[in-house]
Amino acid sequence: MFDWITDEALVALIGMGGGILLGLAARLGRFCTMGAIEDMLYGGSDLRMRMWVLAIGVSILGTFGLAALGALELETSFYLSIRWMPVAAILGGLMFGYGMALAGNCGYGAIARAGGGDFRAFVIVVIMGVSAYLVLAGPLALLRASVFPQEDVVNEIPPGLAHLLGNATGLSVPLIGLTIGALITLGALASRRFLEEPSAIFWSVVVALAVVSGWAGSYWVSANGFTALPVVSHSFSAPVGETLLYAMTGSARAPSFAVGSVAGVAIGAFIGSLIKGHFRWEACDDPRELRRQIIGAALMGAGAVIALGCTIGQGLSAFSMLAFSAPLVFASIIAGAALGLRQLIIGFQPAE
Repeated sequence: MFDWITDEALVALIGMGGGILLGLAARLGRFCTMGAIEDMLYGGSDLRMRMWVLAIGVSILGTFGLAALGALELETSFYLSIRWMPVAAILGGLMFGYGMALAGNCGYGAIARAGGGDFRAFVIVVIMGVSAYLVLAGPLALLRASVFPQEDVVNEIPPGLAHLLGNATGLSVPLIGLTIGALITLGALASRRFLEEPSAIFWSVVVALAVVSGWAGSYWVSANGFTALPVVSHSFSAPVGETLLYAMTGSARAPSFAVGSVAGVAIGAFIGSLIKGHFRWEACDDPRELRRQIIGAALMGAGAVIALGCTIGQGLSAFSMLAFSAPLVFASIIAGAALGLRQLIIGFQPAE
């Protein structure tokens, strides 16, 4: 496309730009999946969960707004181009959520913590990336593919709510998506307590813009470049493994959106931790805690591959496309995390 940069490097820079926004949101805006679930279940506050819902609503508005303007072909995304698998969505989501509770963070949150100097989070990131690739392309890939085969959608309605409603009603798919996005956004804002937190609203919108920028940028490069590249947005499961591979073999392979995205979150989190004065080196002093975090990271990596996404991949990127899988995976992640938190906080013994 340009003489001064390859298509792969350009899309990696686009991913890095959005990743930096996500890293800043984690550090400065306290945008965190695990924190939102803990606050909702045990802290008596739905503020951070409303941040998630608002980010979902605004990302839907942005994504379908791009489609209405002809700047994005929704059907080219991974989430709408393969058949969705409900059992895989539920099982993978439960595995990811339970692992997230054991590890104390999702992949996105762990990268953000690692950017602030937390070596415990760095261990989680590495283990999760390796686990994801073991199931995606390693020794367990054949078993995964035989149990949960990924089949392309051919001559069928894409597995998305807006597409389903559009086919049933004859209405414009972008119009339906914009309407749903507006309703979700208004629902998130229907709280006086939330409206009194402009910082929370701001960082929710920043997160949504990061997701939308991924779709817009990768589609533009794919449509105008000379290299066949996928249309993607942010996710932090298999992309972490891809980033580890690039770190080891970068001289022999091109960068990608995923690599830029993961690096961007770490950079944004580092900048955010410096701004807040929170950067400090931390290590794990308790072997039992480290063991629990390693097990949780391994479950997250495997679960995300089975579910075809993590809290960001399914909870935001797929949700912005209104893919069938997104709400099911997100609900399963919350359920798995609730189970894991119950085990860690109060155990499974019945109350006396």
